[in-house]
Amino acid sequence: MARVTLRSLSKRFGEHLAVRDFSLEIPEGEFLVLLGPSGCGKTTTLRMIAGFVEPSAGRILFGERDVTELPPYRRNTGLVFQGYALFPHLTVFENVAFGLRMRKLDRAAIEKRATEALRLVRLETLGERMPRQLSGGQQQRVALARALAIEPEVLLLDEPLSNLDAKLREEVRVEIRQLQRRLGLTTVMVTHDQEEALSVADRLVVMENGEIRQIGTQRELYNSPSNQFVANFIGRTNFLPGAMSGPAQFRTESGLDIAVAGEASGERILAIRPERIRLGESNSAVNRFSATVEFVSYLGATTEYVVRLASGDRLSVERHNTGTGDGAVIEVGAAVEASWDPDAGRLIH
Repeated sequence: MARVTLRSLSKRFGEHLAVRDFSLEIPEGEFLVLLGPSGCGKTTTLRMIAGFVEPSAGRILFGERDVTELPPYRRNTGLVFQGYALFPHLTVFENVAFGLRMRKLDRAAIEKRATEALRLVRLETLGERMPRQLSGGQQQRVALARALAIEPEVLLLDEPLSNLDAKLREEVRVEIRQLQRRLGLTTVMVTHDQEEALSVADRLVVMENGEIRQIGTQRELYNSPSNQFVANFIGRTNFLPGAMSGPAQFRTESGLDIAVAGEASGERILAIRPERIRLGESNSAVNRFSATVEFVSYLGATTEYVVRLASGDRLSVERHNTGTGDGAVIEVGAAVEASWDPDAGRLIH
């Protein structure tokens, strides 16, 4: 495994600047996720690390070794593609052994390392099967085994789970995370799926328009987003634009006076997570507003509501279904009270 250092990395395609002045330090053994919408530059960044895309500017280091000018096969990275990229005419074992043969290892070393890689992904009994005889999840594990067999310094995952159904995606991402921890591999994954990113990453890098918008742990990005883009991309959020009207007081554009926590001034946006808002409960919250339920979505563990305040503002609210009677579903059209504490919201730009 290796520490990865990206120094002022940029990539231009014609007039389009896909990645702009990207600098980042990835410690040995970290699982880093590049997260952002399509076209934000995350896959281009990953492919520059792998060596498949040449940077327009900047440097890439593995440990103290500058690999910026090196071709992919001299960087010793394992890359798992979105579409598996298995050879349909080769067996599972031969797919895993392919990279080892290209490195001209002897037969005994190939046998040992390919077998061990299949064991790591729990496919050691399926080595003689063809890819078409495997499920999607098994094929993805074969692709992972192939990347691991070459004993890479850095493991790169390019949307590795996007072709799997939701249930299987959840299972495979747990397997990948457990395997990464056990091997201590420095890993960089690209995804646009925020739930996937939140479940596996040590740190997240949120990107927009080729630039880093915020770096942090899941908790840091969720609870303390630096701006509206990050707050909107990591989880679901209600936004109320307005301005500070006094110490710890915020007035929305619609005229609501809301008690807030923290020091701020001028125009701001108040971001409130749906699970921080309460509906109908008798409580002593400072912020309490009359509302009408407009939409209800029962999701099993939670029920999601859309309510409209008397001011005209619409809020999404999430309630956990505890099964103890206090989480009874509120019907559409019901008059309720929406309330939250001053520290439930965050003032952002």
